[in-house]
This record gives sequence, structure tokens and C-alpha cells, in this order.
Amino acid sequence: MSRSRHSYRPEQGHGLPHDPLNAIIGPRPIGWISSQNAAGQRNLAPYSFFNCFSYRPPIIGFASSGWKDSVANIVETGEFVWNLATRSLAVAMNESSASLPRGEDEFIHAGLTALPASRVNVSMVAESPVNFECRLTQCIQLQDAQGGLLDSWLVLGEAIAIHIDSDLLDNGIYQTAKAEPILRAGGPSAYYGISEAQRFDLVRPDARVK
Repeated sequence: MSRSRHSYRPEQGHGLPHDPLNAIIGPRPIGWISSQNAAGQRNLAPYSFFNCFSYRPPIIGFASSGWKDSVANIVETGEFVWNLATRSLAVAMNESSASLPRGEDEFIHAGLTALPASRVNVSMVAESPVNFECRLTQCIQLQDAQGGLLDSWLVLGEAIAIHIDSDLLDNGIYQTAKAEPILRAGGPSAYYGISEAQRFDLVRPDARVK
């Protein structure tokens, strides 16, 4: 089928009002990452390049453009927490992305409660209904196809303690839509939510059936 296409080579620019990459790979879950440096100064920041990469053990990761406080803290201490960003916490999440002076507390700036974690020395967002306490497994500097190092860092961590609000469990099954997670989309300000009305189910085919 013939169709009109906008094609471009990323190294030459996209020729559009806004880079479409973030909109195409999306909506994306938000890595709302809390960390703490060795001096005990807290940091909280959202990262939209985030996902889960392993079931057992559970490993999650986020990518940072530049060596930011989150990356520096996690490499220094080996610990961090992921906090689920929800619709009711969207404004606070956005406030935590402000470029504050190093050492200034985003928890306080965003009006959030810092809750001590159980297995890592990092504060969790008490208002968030899901928190993953993580230990650093890898911090990888990304590179381009020619092997050139980029100022972009992939941080991976194993979740060693997971906390879920009991209201989100129905007969032991986590209710994704009930949590009202928010997802980052394209453009400078676009976010999306999800709802049970948009749910559909597919049963995975048995790979042994030919």
C-alpha cells in the first residue's frame, strides 16, 4: 500500500517543529527517582526514559541526558528509589523537575513527604502508592553507532523491596488503571493517563503450536 511518509536522517535534523522521537516512543512511564548523596542531601527528579528490563530479579532503569545529581548520587551510594507518578501527584512530579541549586531538597520544593525506606538509605515519596527500593547494578555510558561516547547515562537497579498500596490490589491482582499512572508523551508539555475503558486482553499464543 502506497502512503505518504516524512523521512529523515536524525544526524541531519528532523525538519519538524518538534522532535517526534519522544512522541513515537510513547506514552512512556515516568522514572520518578529519589536518591541521596553520601552527605545525606536528598534529590528527587522525573525521567521519561524509563522502564523495567527483568522479572527475576526485578531490574528497572532510567536514562539521564547528562551527569545529573540523580546519577551522581546513585553512583556514589549505590542506592535509589523509584516512585510511581500518578494523576494526583502530577503537579508535584513536575515541580520536582525544577532546576534547583545543588543540595536544595526537591521533596520540600514540591511539597512532598519524605518517608524512610526499609532496605536502602534513600527517602521514598510517601504520597506515591508504589515504591521500589533499588540497589545499583550498572551505570552505562551510552555510545553511538561509531563507538563514540555520549553524555547520556543508563542507570540500572535491582528492586530489593517493593511497596504497593493495598487499595490497588483486587484479589491479589494489581489494578494498573486504578493507580492512575501518568505517562509522558511528545512535545514540551504532553502527558497521558490510562483508564479501564481502554483495556483489551490478548492471550499469548502457545509457541509449541505450529
